[in-house]
Amino acid sequence: MLIGVPAETTAGETRVALTPETAKKLVAQGHTVRVQAGAGVAASVTDAAYQAAGAEITDIDGAFAADIVLKVRTPDEAEAARMKPGTVVVGMLNPFDAAGLQRLATAGLTSFALEAAPRTTRAQSMDVLSSQANIAGYKAVMMAADKYQRFFPMLMTAAGTVKAARVVILGVGVAGLQAIATAKRLGAVIEASDVRPSVKEQIESLGGKFIEVSYDTDEEKEAAVGVGGYAKPMPASWLARQQVEVAKRVALADIVISTALIPGRAAPTLITEDMVKSMKPGSVIVDIAAGKGADGIGGNCPLSEADKTVVKHGVTIVGETNLAALVAADASALYARNVLDFLKLIVTKESGLKIDLEDDIVAACRMTQDGQITRK
Repeated sequence: MLIGVPAETTAGETRVALTPETAKKLVAQGHTVRVQAGAGVAASVTDAAYQAAGAEITDIDGAFAADIVLKVRTPDEAEAARMKPGTVVVGMLNPFDAAGLQRLATAGLTSFALEAAPRTTRAQSMDVLSSQANIAGYKAVMMAADKYQRFFPMLMTAAGTVKAARVVILGVGVAGLQAIATAKRLGAVIEASDVRPSVKEQIESLGGKFIEVSYDTDEEKEAAVGVGGYAKPMPASWLARQQVEVAKRVALADIVISTALIPGRAAPTLITEDMVKSMKPGSVIVDIAAGKGADGIGGNCPLSEADKTVVKHGVTIVGETNLAALVAADASALYARNVLDFLKLIVTKESGLKIDLEDDIVAACRMTQDGQITRK
């Protein structure tokens, strides 16, 4: 098979869908790999490194003139037009982007969105959401430490003792857990909140304290279980009680990292403007959900601004929307391995491309084929 890797054109996107490590493995399997010149530069990968792995360096047309095109982000209209009908596109294509999927279908492309992989043990090695969220959680804490004008750890010095920073993590999925672990390594005191009571043990194992809110009705208990590893929208009664408990902790916090996202829905509001007003001057909020709030405004905090760092009521609010791209080398390495493992499901040495829709992962990830949107 001819596999093409174009440079990403989305603003701020520094990741690349293939690394020399994965290129070498594809070449060893008998595939021809063509990488657009400069595609990996922002991720600290040179053209020479790709060539040493057996890949060919080409121009943009050569990268798109392939049987399989590997992408990080959804192809735009110009990119879709460069590919011949029937080309297979693999990437993070956003299953909830109806316009983007229609663009791929209209171009006659067969596309697979890796975010749609089921949350099963077999699919773990292809779980791009987890691999990239893990990096986002780490980077969120590092950005908070950079913006915060005090130390994270407690320090005992000849000039006196410096108290440890108090960090509150809202949303304890993969990003939240990594944020807890990273903040703990830096010496902070950590509290964390999530709608799912099952995460309490994980939080405590990483050195944090779980902010508990009671579940008073069967509806609340059922919603708290979640689906496929994701949280479900919680009843208003529970959210009201959670907001009271979280507000108490936020008022005392030096750092708040919010990570709560529900696939296909607007990010829930967890940090109100009144909560921001209650925080100490110089405190920092990093809102990983920035830009995903209602109508695309705000995030877990309505004062967040997508891709901007702003100061509101004396609090610095970081609204970076692509944290993984700020750690491009490792983010690309992990993502490329996810892609490689998915390719094993649709490409065989004997017959080349084989799209087996009996395979639950392949079926779940398929977004378009034969001019139609096939997303389930």
